[in-house]
Amino acid sequence: MRDPLRLGFIGTGVIASAHALSLRGLIEQGLIAADIAAVFDTDPARCARFAERSGAVAATSAGDVVDRSDAVYVCTSTAGHLEAVRAAASKGRAIFCEKPLARDLTESVSLADVAAEAGVPVQVGLVLRTAPVFRQLAAIIADGECGRPMAVVWRDDQFFPVQGHYASTWRRDVEQAGAGALLEHSIHDVDIMRAVFGSVASVSATTAAIAGYEGIEDSASALLSLADGLAVSLVSVWHQVMARPSTRRVEVLCERGFLVLEDDFTGPISIQTDDGVELRECPAPGWVMDVPVPSGRIGLAVRPYIEENRAFVDAVLGGSTPHPGLDEAIAAHRVVDACYRSAAAGGSVVAGPW
Repeated sequence: MRDPLRLGFIGTGVIASAHALSLRGLIEQGLIAADIAAVFDTDPARCARFAERSGAVAATSAGDVVDRSDAVYVCTSTAGHLEAVRAAASKGRAIFCEKPLARDLTESVSLADVAAEAGVPVQVGLVLRTAPVFRQLAAIIADGECGRPMAVVWRDDQFFPVQGHYASTWRRDVEQAGAGALLEHSIHDVDIMRAVFGSVASVSATTAAIAGYEGIEDSASALLSLADGLAVSLVSVWHQVMARPSTRRVEVLCERGFLVLEDDFTGPISIQTDDGVELRECPAPGWVMDVPVPSGRIGLAVRPYIEENRAFVDAVLGGSTPHPGLDEAIAAHRVVDACYRSAAAGGSVVAGPW
């Protein structure tokens, strides 16, 4: 028997709460040997509430969390990621770092260099990698079930996340966030797009800040040309329709089929061919659905994080390399950076590959 892995949290906002709830369920179910040991946040009241809910010590600093932990979750605002990773890496701790890695590509590469120099394992919170619907989509494309993909239309939208249940006012501050919808939310889209369809050869993009927050785009459109000639049209929007949930719609036009998904966790995927329309179910693994989480909307939001959190703990305890790691994250950052460079140049083509 080994002692439970001591997990620390630097940052105790909404995403940290989602991870903590999923980890608690995994612990209760006996699927991981871990405890949440220590937490820190620059907001003492929020830190105290999180510590009480998770049974952890409310630490006095990020360094205090590192000292009390074997592995550290970095869940601060984007501006805080680099220093938190540096603190954890300096003591040889394994790291789970939320996306985006940092405010821009240069800072993201610096973060990756810090972790590489320390030789610590890092998993990045690119949660769509474990979504059953995207695993199913990847299998359909890889198997050639509907022939080669010819074009992809990808829409990602949610209400501007400085309000509602997100309430993260830092996302309207370019010094804290670095940028807006494309970096903060569609880094997920670019990552899973590359995982399913392959590397990106070039991009052309435009952005706009309709809400008026300087440097924080809330509307982005990008045309991504992939290495095999496939064209992907990505639209990413932060709107003000509070009644609308965060959602994605993906349409894939293949030689012999038309694929559509609108739920970015379990689907289903609609597959239209000459034989008719099939709804392909994409259930999560049974053990994921058995993990206890809160009921209602909170549980629906937490469950997608279960598999990635178990994978992280298992990798750390087993001494294996966690995925997705820094290489995958940096590749997505390079594509996003190219989109911003294109938009700054009036939509001109920026060539890769990435």
